Amino acid sequence: MAEPQVGIPADPPHDTAVGTTSGSDRGHVGGRHRVPNAPIPVVKKRRTIPIWMFVAPSMIVLAVIILYPLGRAVWMSVHGDAKTLDPETGRFVTGGFVGIDNYTRWITQTCGTATGTIPCPPGTLGSQFWQSIFNTFFFTVVTVSLETVVGFAMALVMAKSFRGRGLLRASVLVPWAIPTAVTAKLWFFIFANDGIANKLLGTDIMWTADPWPARFAIIVADVWKTAPFMALLILAGLQMIPSDVYEAAKVDGANAWQRFTQITLPLVKPALMVAILFRTMDALRMYDLPAIMMGSNPATSTISVLVVDQMRQGANSASALSTITFLIIFACAFVLVRFLGANAVDTQEKQRKGEVA
Repeated sequence: MAEPQVGIPADPPHDTAVGTTSGSDRGHVGGRHRVPNAPIPVVKKRRTIPIWMFVAPSMIVLAVIILYPLGRAVWMSVHGDAKTLDPETGRFVTGGFVGIDNYTRWITQTCGTATGTIPCPPGTLGSQFWQSIFNTFFFTVVTVSLETVVGFAMALVMAKSFRGRGLLRASVLVPWAIPTAVTAKLWFFIFANDGIANKLLGTDIMWTADPWPARFAIIVADVWKTAPFMALLILAGLQMIPSDVYEAAKVDGANAWQRFTQITLPLVKPALMVAILFRTMDALRMYDLPAIMMGSNPATSTISVLVVDQMRQGANSASALSTITFLIIFACAFVLVRFLGANAVDTQEKQRKGEVA
């Protein structure tokens, strides 16, 4: 058995050694191994893409689809349709710059002649401008009001939980899914002289000839078709209201009318105003329903119907009328968004901050 050696000092532990490094010990500090310094990575400068380059494709598409037709219509509206004598060539030429004459003739309902302008004779398109303005706003105010009330009632029913709710929602949307041309023909036969309406009412009303019965027929047909659209948008807003709010109101003793006026109406207002905005814009450019149901009846002619009829007689004058229509729709949209709270995003943000009820 070997005996342990005496007098040989043991190596000191590395973690207790002290001293400086020199020579081959430069990789050690205090007896500990030091990892050599890692090379600093070279960071390549990333290319920054301007934000406008992401928006540019969409803006170009919008410019081609919206701005160019609008600019073209404005350019055509300041040119005439009638043939004028060119003093340089001695020939009659079509068009020519006329400034705002097309606009003033529509507004004043005057027609151009070889010797000047005269009031447009009754029955001509020029004499139907203000009548068409009245019909357009009359249809818009009445139909949108009725569709809002009927659509709200339909949305309240469809928002409840009951057996067959899915079938009811699908059936309610059927009138809105039917093409407008088919709807117009359907109601044309209903309001015919020997149609269902006169037989059910026991009357002999000329629904398609007399001015006010014809307007009433268009209102009924439009409400029947478009009220489901309003109901669909309002229903989307109703489904965003938490059920806990109604439960808390019931616990506090609020009745059905108080829950409707204090909870449902304020919370559904953003969706309701957006629905009214969309429907108003659609009603202001109403064309196919009155045109197919009543034809060129001046009593039911809207601005869009007048524009299409004028296109057959002069495109430049029709462009001026379409520009006026655009300005009217833009002004109505501005009023709805700016003053009546149809900006849903802004309204919801204010509700979140507690600025509005």
